[in-house]
Amino acid sequence: MTDPAFFGYGSLVNLATHSYAQPRPARLHGWRRMWQSTSVRDIAFLSVVPDPNCVIAGVIAQVPNADWAALDLREAAYNRHDITSQIQDNGAAASTAVYQVDPNLHLDAQTRHPILLSYLDVVVQGYLQMFGAEGVAAFFETTDGWGPILDDRAAPQYPRAQKLNKDETALVDDHLRNLATI
Repeated sequence: MTDPAFFGYGSLVNLATHSYAQPRPARLHGWRRMWQSTSVRDIAFLSVVPDPNCVIAGVIAQVPNADWAALDLREAAYNRHDITSQIQDNGAAASTAVYQVDPNLHLDAQTRHPILLSYLDVVVQGYLQMFGAEGVAAFFETTDGWGPILDDRAAPQYPRAQKLNKDETALVDDHLRNLATI
């Protein structure tokens, strides 16, 4: 029997933030990333929304013995969705889920909570390590809902913050500057 898997499209792409088995690159068809403001906290969550014209890169990893408890706790504001038929990867076929922010928690589209820079740093570092600079560019291109950025690098609020080197920090900052010109 094959263990089920999850598809991570944000901080779960950064393998330093978890120890799930057999992580590997994958692509999810029919979904797009979005920064989502919610009633749960005053900081934006990274989520996914259906988009039939989009493909996003991420990581797929096994959930041993279908023990979802720890991952469900980590993703507490999210609902799990079966995306098995929408995943493309080179591993063994397995039932696969993605986490999406619970729509009951969404705030109106005009409300833009800030995005923690320490959270974005973790995501970009993961994409750089797994997909290179092109993967980082694709992350920014396939993510909507950009709002204000809260620079918490000096005192990270994100619980799984990682140390970035000078080049990684410059890469994040360059992409953020490019967003401001769009």
